[in-house]
Parts: sequence; structure tokens; C-alpha cells
Amino acid sequence: MKVRCLVALFFLAFATASAQKQEMPKMLLMDMDMMVQATRAVNDMYNFKFEKAEAEFRWFQLKYPNHPLPYFLLGLSEWWKIVPNIDNQQYDTKFLAYMDTVINVSDKLYDADEKNIEAAFFLAAAYGFKGRLHSERKDWRKAAVASKNSLNYLDKSKGYEELSPEFLFGDALYNYYRDWVPENYPSLKTILWLFPKGDKAEGIKQLQEVANNAFYTRTEAQYFLMRIYSDENQPIKAYQLSKYLHETFPDNAYFERYYARLAFMQGRLEEVERVSLNILDKLENQRLPGYEMTSGRYASYYLGYLYSNMNRDTEKAKTYYKRAVVYSEQGKAFDSGYYWGSLAALGRIYDGEENVDEARKYYEVLLDRAERKSEHYKEAKQYLSRHKEKRRRKRDEA
Repeated sequence: MKVRCLVALFFLAFATASAQKQEMPKMLLMDMDMMVQATRAVNDMYNFKFEKAEAEFRWFQLKYPNHPLPYFLLGLSEWWKIVPNIDNQQYDTKFLAYMDTVINVSDKLYDADEKNIEAAFFLAAAYGFKGRLHSERKDWRKAAVASKNSLNYLDKSKGYEELSPEFLFGDALYNYYRDWVPENYPSLKTILWLFPKGDKAEGIKQLQEVANNAFYTRTEAQYFLMRIYSDENQPIKAYQLSKYLHETFPDNAYFERYYARLAFMQGRLEEVERVSLNILDKLENQRLPGYEMTSGRYASYYLGYLYSNMNRDTEKAKTYYKRAVVYSEQGKAFDSGYYWGSLAALGRIYDGEENVDEARKYYEVLLDRAERKSEHYKEAKQYLSRHKEKRRRKRDEA
């Protein structure tokens, strides 16, 4: 819960980028020529072609060494390497180094001109991203310090409005998550009374505008909208956006996995089969970046479910459920519903084949790993108790 709370505070902090009216100096963030140059690189980044994207970002760094944008893009590239498996720490050091560089470069611009809203935008964003990562790593002290610094720029940047859609992104996140946090975590209400009230409906509307009209923050807005639509019980919108993101960035492991999940939830089984097989091919054969144990667990479970319940091919079902178990255990995802579901499914299949030894093996693991209040735990306990009684009776009869 602490991680999600601090992540939500990151959203509040990132709203530093929202601002109010004043004449602005020319900003690289809004330079059309720069956008044209950056289009392919930004698309490559979101499509997980990181080497190609970063080569272009480094060229921007040489061209604009005293501006935070190139360093922020390089840091964002490292962030998207983390997104498919948030527990993966191999990119942390490089990501934090880029965000620190963003802060150092932006500090110089802000010190020279405190009306430099572009510098405030990057300071808030960099501190916010640092706080988000530290919270994911459960380093609460560092997360608190980063959040405090980011919030400072929220206060300093007030007095602006009607900026480009890039800056509206911060407003949108603030409006939505300012209300979302106390709704989901009532214990934080006493802290949040210091903040102006939000408006979830307005936040969603603003995110839609950013998603339609922004450049640098367009895909980030679409990413948040996809998740928000899921949370707000708007599954069709979430599905449509996930499909669009997958089709736009077909090798983005996170988008493809999310698309498969939403298609599965809506019973779009032909799509689920095609996408799940594609995910496993990218993971096991092509070995593309971002396709790892989590993607394998999702895709394998979906295929096991399809072949067990729809196609009635128990051999294929067993193969994929077993792969889901292996990917879960490799990723130490012992509390995953797909892990428990795969173990339970294997137990049922082997029980139906009257292979009690194999069924017992999977149910014993399930009993050990599932939460005691879960239906999976109850199923395993009932099965093992029933067959323990049968074995006892056989011994007595013998």
C-alpha cells in the first residue's frame, strides 16, 4: 500500500508542470523543429528499440548540452526498461544518474530565471520519477525527500495557465489522483487537506486532450488513461486504448501484455490466443527486450485456460499451465493469481485423468503458496483432505 500511496504522491508532485498565464520565453519543449527531429526516436523508445532511440537522444545531448530535455529522454528510456518488471533493479543506477543530470541542468536554468517554467517542469518531473522509483524500492526516506523537492516546484510554479498540452499533463494527473488517493486510502485524508481539491472527471478529460494533442507526453497520457479506464470500470475504452497502443508499438512488452489481459477479460479469445503465442515467441525465440517472466506467466496462463476450457485439448493445456508455473517461480511471483490458477488447473486436470499422484503434487504446492483466505487454498485443502481420507480407508481395508 505504501508503494501505491507514494506513487500517487508522485503524480501530485508531477503536477508542477501545470501552470498559469504569463508570457513565456521560447522553449525547446515546444519547438516544432525539435519535435520533428525527435519523432522517430521517441517512437523507437516506446517500441522498445532502445539502442536506436538512445543514439538519437545522445545526438540531441551534443546539440543541446545545457538543456534538460535530452537527459530526460535518456532517463525515460531507462524507465521504460524497468516498466515491464518493476522489480528489475539493473537499470536503476543509470536511470537515477540521468534524472540527477536533469536536475543539475534545470537548476542552472531556474537559478538564472525563476520564471523559467520549462526548468520547473523538468525539475518536478525528475524529482517525481526519482520518488516513484525509490518508493518502488521501499526506500521511504529517499522517496520522501524526492517528493518534498518535487512539491516545492509545485508551489513555485503557480501563476501560469493555458500552456501547451505537455503542461496540461500535470494538471490532469493532479486532478485525477488528488481525489483518487483519499478514496482509496482514507488514512491520507489528513495529509491531503493541504492540497487544492481535484476533479477526477476533469482529470480524465484533460488526459484525453493530452493524449490527442501532445507530443512528448502523448503516450504517457494514453498509458495512464488505459489504466484509469480499467480502474473506473470502463473496460471497452481500456481495451480499445490497449489495442491501439499495442498496434502502434507492437514490440512494447508492457502494452502487448496489457492488451492480452484486457482481451482475455472480455472473452476475445481469438485475439488472446494470437497475442499470447506472439508474446511467448518474442520471449523464448526472439528474446526481445522487455519480454520476461511476467509476460511469460500471463501468456502461458491464457493459453492454458483456452486449451483447457475452450478447445478441450488437455495436453496443450497442461503444457502451457506448466510453463505458467515455471515462469511464476522463476520470477518469484508466488502470490500471483495466475500462478495459483495454473497450479489448481493442473491439479484438476490430473485428477480428471485419475492421476492422483500428479494431482496431489500440484495441490500440495498450491496449499503451501496460496493465501489461506483464497478459494484456491480452500480447493487444495479439500482435495488433499479428501484423498488423505481415501488412503486411510484403503489402508484399513487392507
